[in-house]
Amino acid sequence: MTDHKERLVYLSGDFVPESQAKISIFDAAVNLGHCVTDSSRTFHHEAFKLKAHIARLYQSLKVARIDPGIDADEMYRITMDLLERNLQLYATTDDCWIVHNVSAGMSPLGPNPKQSSAATIMISNQPLNLTGWQKYYHVGCHAVTPFSRQIPSQSLDARIKNRSRMFYTLAEQEVKLVDPDAQSVILDTDGFVAENKGGNVFIAKDGVVKTPTSINGLAGITRQTTLEICRAQGIPFIETRLLPYDLYTADEVFFTSTPYCLMPATKFNGLSVGSGMVGPIAKKILLGWQELTGVNVVEQADSQTQMSS
Repeated sequence: MTDHKERLVYLSGDFVPESQAKISIFDAAVNLGHCVTDSSRTFHHEAFKLKAHIARLYQSLKVARIDPGIDADEMYRITMDLLERNLQLYATTDDCWIVHNVSAGMSPLGPNPKQSSAATIMISNQPLNLTGWQKYYHVGCHAVTPFSRQIPSQSLDARIKNRSRMFYTLAEQEVKLVDPDAQSVILDTDGFVAENKGGNVFIAKDGVVKTPTSINGLAGITRQTTLEICRAQGIPFIETRLLPYDLYTADEVFFTSTPYCLMPATKFNGLSVGSGMVGPIAKKILLGWQELTGVNVVEQADSQTQMSS
């Protein structure tokens, strides 16, 4: 492995400098949005639950009818190879995203969307910048329901982690009209809580943690890890349907997602959640993340914010 000054990207068989990584405008990712994705992160430069993320990627690929041309073990090997090549460019205190995008390959316009060429495999490592979430660890964000609703699972199952982010982007733009510090709580067409634009929604009520099932939202690996931490910490939890009423009357509300692990919300649609401050269960789960990974994500975010100011 040779030294290099620019991060590398894996692109369908080759390691290329990030600035030179390009795909065709006729790729299915561009023409059809026929592309699945997954993202994980490192803690102390160690990939966290990467095999679980790749397993979920392959489940999405199967249901999306995309043949990647390599098996999950080879995808893991390539991903780790790329990570090792790029880690020389990261400071010891830095961590990174590990992002996979796999499209159905070339898709010139025509009557048949069936995969007709080799898949386009794109793997990249991006610096994990937590500064956009940093203050929410301390004061909480504002959870807001957008007027757009979750795409029904009869149309597109949320467990297929796909690359099209238009729906989520529109939902996030809608809640930002209410409050620049808003984070979305997306409801399904029946009014039940589904998910956040990039993560899952949790509440705590009378000492019990509750989160929606994956029937109408992403089966998040960070969500599952959070439940594992609850079990280890002796915090009772259930997976159930939630309505906005449950968030209004909760003691705590928080989100979970790969980059920030847990993000507290201290307001919901303009009303204070519980005491209006970050609650003890959210703090306890964040401590559990530190015990599990060896990284205090709050301190990591604080440090990045201090360096950028």
